[in-house]
Parts: sequence; C-alpha cells; structure tokens
Amino acid sequence: MSTSTSVSVVLAQNEIPAPHIEYGQIAPILVMFGAAVLGVLVEAFVGRAWRYPVQLTVAGVGLAGALFGTIMLAFDKPFHVAAEGALGVDGPTLFIQGTVLVLALVSLLLIAERQQGHFAAQAAALPGTEAEQETAAAGGTQTEVFPLMMFAVAGMITFPAANDLLTMFVALEILSLPLYLLCGLARRRRLLSQEAAVKYFLLGAFSSAFFLYGVALLYGYAGSVRLSAVADQLSRNAGQETLLLAGTALLSVGLLFKLGAVPFHMWKPDVYQGAPTPITALMASCTTVSAFGAILRVYYVAFENLRWDWRPAMWGVAILTMIAGAVVAITQTDVKRMLAYSSIAHAGFLLTGVIATSRDGLSGSLFYLAAYGFTVIGAFAVISMVRDAGGEAAHLSRWAGLGRRSPVVAGTFAFFLLAMAGIPLTSGFTGKFAVFSAAVQGGATPLVVVGVIASAIAAFFYVRVIVVMFFSEPEADGPSVVAGPATAAAVALGLTATVVLGVLPQPVLDLAGHAASQMFVR
Repeated sequence: MSTSTSVSVVLAQNEIPAPHIEYGQIAPILVMFGAAVLGVLVEAFVGRAWRYPVQLTVAGVGLAGALFGTIMLAFDKPFHVAAEGALGVDGPTLFIQGTVLVLALVSLLLIAERQQGHFAAQAAALPGTEAEQETAAAGGTQTEVFPLMMFAVAGMITFPAANDLLTMFVALEILSLPLYLLCGLARRRRLLSQEAAVKYFLLGAFSSAFFLYGVALLYGYAGSVRLSAVADQLSRNAGQETLLLAGTALLSVGLLFKLGAVPFHMWKPDVYQGAPTPITALMASCTTVSAFGAILRVYYVAFENLRWDWRPAMWGVAILTMIAGAVVAITQTDVKRMLAYSSIAHAGFLLTGVIATSRDGLSGSLFYLAAYGFTVIGAFAVISMVRDAGGEAAHLSRWAGLGRRSPVVAGTFAFFLLAMAGIPLTSGFTGKFAVFSAAVQGGATPLVVVGVIASAIAAFFYVRVIVVMFFSEPEADGPSVVAGPATAAAVALGLTATVVLGVLPQPVLDLAGHAASQMFVR
C-alpha cells in the first residue's frame, strides 16, 4: 500500500464528523440577525426617500417573525441543547426571549415616532455645526437606528440562551456595541447624549474585561467553557477553588454591571438621562430582561452546587441595590434619572428571585420581568410626550400642574408610578409578591424585610411626583403634551399590560410556572 493510500485510510478512520445544527431550533436568533443584516443592506442601497418606511418594515417583520418562531418552539418539546451545545432551548429561555421580543416591538413604536424627532439628523456631525443644521433643515432622519436596534435585540435573545461562556460573551458584545452608538444619537442635548455614550462604552468595556477574565479562570478550573462542565466539575469537589471563586466573582461583575446592580450601577443614571428616550425605554426593559435571564442561567446551571458560597455575596449585593436605588432616587430632580435609580432598586428586588434558587423563584422572576418591562416602557413613553421649547421637559419642576393641564397623561403616568411602587391591583404588586414569597420559602426572610422597607422608601419619591403633578400650580409657560400615534399606542399597550397583570395575573403566572417547571437544560 502506498504512503498516500495509508494516510487516506488513517484520515478516514479518524475523520471528525461535520457539525450538525438544526436551524429550526435557533430560528428566532437567525431571523433577528437576518433582519439586522438586511437593514444594513437597505441603508447602503435604498434611496433616502424610501429608506425610512423600508427600514421600519424590515424591523417590524423581523421582530414579529422572531416572536412567531419563539412561540412555535414553545410547542415543540423545547427542552434540549442546540447549535452543538452552544445554545439552550428550554422553557425559561423561550419565555425570556418572547418577553424581550414583545417589549422590543413596543419600543419600536417609540423609535419609529417621527413627530417628536428623538434622533439626530446626522449623527456623524458635531453638535451645532453647519452640516448638522443643513441636514436637519432638509428633513434628514437617522434610519440606521433600526439595524442597530435589530443587532442589539439579536444579542439580547442570544445572551440568556447561551449555554457556554464564550457564546455568552459574544452575545454580550453584540447587544452592547449597538447600544453604545444608539445612546449618542439624541437630537437635542447632543453633548449630554454623547457624554452618556462615552461613559457607557468605557464602563462597559471594563465590565466586559472582567467577564472575559472570569471566563478564562473558570476554563482553567473546569477545562471547558460549557456551563454544564463547570457544574460537573463542582459536583466532583475538585480542587483549584481559588480559580473557581475568582472566576465566579469576575464573571458576576460583568453580569451585574449589565443589570445595573450596586456597586456596578454608576453608568445607569447618566446613560438613562442622556440617551434618546426611546433607547432608554429599550434598555430599561429589554436589556434588563436579557441580562437577568443570563444571570439566572449562570447561577441556576453552572453555580447551583456553589450556592452556599455565592448566596451570601448576592445577599449583600441585593440589599445594597434595593436600599441605594430607593434612597438616592429621593434626591433626584430629573425624571429620567429618578426612573434610572428606580430601575436600580427593581434590580435588587429581582435578585431575591436568584437567591431563592428554586422553581418558584425562577417563575416569580420571569413574571416580574414581564410586568416591569411593560410598566417602564409606558413610563418612558409618557416622559417623551411632555415637551417644551427645548425638547423633553425632564426636570421635575416643569411637571408642576400637569394634572390640571393634561389629566389623562398625568393620571396614566401616576398609575405607572404606583405600579412600580407595588400598589395592589397593579402588576408591580403581583411581581413583588411572587419573588418575595419565593425568597421566604428559600429561607431569605430578612432579605424580604429589607425589600419591603425599600419599597416603602421608593413609594415616597413616586408619590412626590404625583403630588407635583396634581397639587401644584401650573406654570404659565409650562410644557405641552405632544402625543404622536405610535407613542400613544405604546402608552396604551403598557397601561393595558400593567392593569391586566395586576387584576388578572394568573394566566401569565401559570405560563411562567410552566416555563420554569423543568428549569434550564444543561
């Protein structure tokens, strides 16, 4: 036998099988990436006159198609590992992906609202320059926000589905990089917007570095980046605990930064204030849901057997997050910054579901994410409607007497605030009750007591805004309400969901319980 023949036989005997990927299992992710790439092509080849409606259509159809694919997977025995083990398709993941896609559709209504002009006419031009003024006078619009949003949402639905740490890191960057750009595209207060984008980028780069160092240390511990491999190594009580604990801590920094938990919350108030309000709504809802889904997967799958080590640290983070978010929010005079600190406090409430480490904790967290997402989008949609000559009237003093000038808008905003405070018969009350009851069953009763105290503190600054709107004299040059049809639709959807999930929450609670019935796949 010739040498070449011998080599061929050896190669044939040791041939590595080609990877087999069932594309139907990851259809929602593929649809979103396809829509994002198509949006880039539209931006490059479609004329300016037709670019806006085509981009809006591509974005809407892409989100709807991905949501349809997620629903179909939910009826197709979803509990399995897909894409050569890189992605998990299971009940909690599909619930989180569906929630992100629904909230992204509502956020798309705010982004598509042209009447209020949220985005700069030419992002590449310096604020106040002649090039920017000429583009604005010509009616230019920033249509690349649509493909950027699609890429961000694609990363958001991949992030909680990632079954290995490298895939999770790639998804984290895919969702983060477009958001860095989108935060700097505000039409008014451009310098504040660009400052927010730079802060978000720099701090996000630091957090990504922590995440990646944590991945490297965990690989050194387990010899694999698969979450199930880390869990298996833990079950064997292997050595190298220094690598394990250091890797867990660094990985947690990256995840908690994206959630905005204390002490990794520094970016949130500045970014929420400076970013265009539709992008703030997208981050406050979809990014929070996605980040918390990834946290749930990591701690429930990889670190389940390490819970006696990480739970005390998570207790401290949750307590600091709830108290700091609620207390500092009292001092805020900007409505968007106030809601940013409110979001930080809600991140602490959500962490009680992680600490519960049970199916009830998982299902309660899933319900809370859906309920809070609709409420916060509705609240930011109302903020985008209250405007004066300089744009959005974000300072709290400008909202004085709004209840007399526009009682429907002020009443709707007051209802959203009461829902965030956790008043009964609102979605916020049901969500908090679900995660707090799971935490009590998990032995975290003192943490729930702190959560109730933080909720009471938070109610103070929510009520303060309501008092300013309804019990203060309106200013003669006070802001007016500019409500475009898309923004009004977003407010209506947020209000409807907040009412329904508060009055009739059982169907969604059952859906979340069914999603959490078999936990995450490994």
